[in-house]
Amino acid sequence: MAAKTKATLADKFDQKVFDAIYSRALVYNTCWEDPAVDRQVLNIGAGDRMLVITSAGCNVLDYVLLGPEQVHAVDANPRQNALLELKLAAIRRLEFEDFFAAFGRGYHPRFEQLYRWQLRAHLSPFAQAFWDKRVRWFGNPRGSFYFHGLSGIVAKSFHAYLRFRPRLASSIRDLFETRSLDDQRRIYDDQVRPLFWTPGVNWTLSRQLTMSMLGVPYPQRKEVQQQHERGVAGFVRESIEYVFRQLPVWTNYFWMVYLRGSYSEHCCPEYLKPDNFTALKDGLVDRISLHTATVAELLTESDRRYSKYVLLDHMDWMSSYHPDALAEEWALILKRARDDARIIFRSAHAAPQYLERLEVGPEQTPLQARLRFHPELAASLQPLDRVHTYAGFHVADVLA
Repeated sequence: MAAKTKATLADKFDQKVFDAIYSRALVYNTCWEDPAVDRQVLNIGAGDRMLVITSAGCNVLDYVLLGPEQVHAVDANPRQNALLELKLAAIRRLEFEDFFAAFGRGYHPRFEQLYRWQLRAHLSPFAQAFWDKRVRWFGNPRGSFYFHGLSGIVAKSFHAYLRFRPRLASSIRDLFETRSLDDQRRIYDDQVRPLFWTPGVNWTLSRQLTMSMLGVPYPQRKEVQQQHERGVAGFVRESIEYVFRQLPVWTNYFWMVYLRGSYSEHCCPEYLKPDNFTALKDGLVDRISLHTATVAELLTESDRRYSKYVLLDHMDWMSSYHPDALAEEWALILKRARDDARIIFRSAHAAPQYLERLEVGPEQTPLQARLRFHPELAASLQPLDRVHTYAGFHVADVLA
């Protein structure tokens, strides 16, 4: 069993801040994991039953486009499920142009009316209460839906900052207009980098409040600090420089939406493309089930067995403060896994220590003995990840 980390007073304060924020807000308005990488390792097919942590629901919609039997989206934060509920209702009830205006551009001048007349009746009571108060997020002509929620507030703050840095704003616009890596690197190196990395930016990125707003709890921040000599700001800078020097920005919708506040028709998640929207509307959305619960609670409510698990990065903070619950969760994951099940997850650490320490089940079997990891496969795909903010990407098959 993993030993529980003894929290300092500062640890406890930072965790309470994160818990208070997380328990009251929509944290993610868009997913921050690259499903194109996930697709290459999951090999999703018609017989698959998937368990996926909801987040903003973008990747749930991406995976279901590959035609699995079912996708069970689970999140302990009901606000995240409320966002996916709204997307599902909008796919079923709206035309593509209205849907893209709301979730692609982040602005639809009539979305409040569409919500009242066509969408609200098809939401759960919690989602209705949530969106009744927030549907105007989509209707501000000077803003964007993607400037709301916690991560959106950080994006909006950066946009406000750019109003006072017009040269930097112009350089970022130039960067996103490039269509070759040589031009992209030149603009980043000559125009963006000298203007962007100020002491104030480094200080802001090093604050736990900033990380909490981005959905990063203190244990993850601590993992980054321990493995990077320049701390959190150094890790973030290294990640950003890789993205903007090594990966084509014109396909990188993750960074586009936070830097611009909107997607474009040619640079957006798969669910926002016309043909895929039609496929979802024609029945694929009916294969998605939503669950407001922890992973462990979902796995205990029935004897469903799963062939694919997408667990994001939540185990980082569980390993620090709730190792017993993490061991229970892994035992349930293994119990409900099909013989051919594959599991993917991400981590702030390239080699998280809890994987070596965890023991599961009545026999206290080492977790490593129940899984076959594929480090070479994961390492070969990590450089292609367009988000590039996780140090660790892990792929494992369940051993019988």
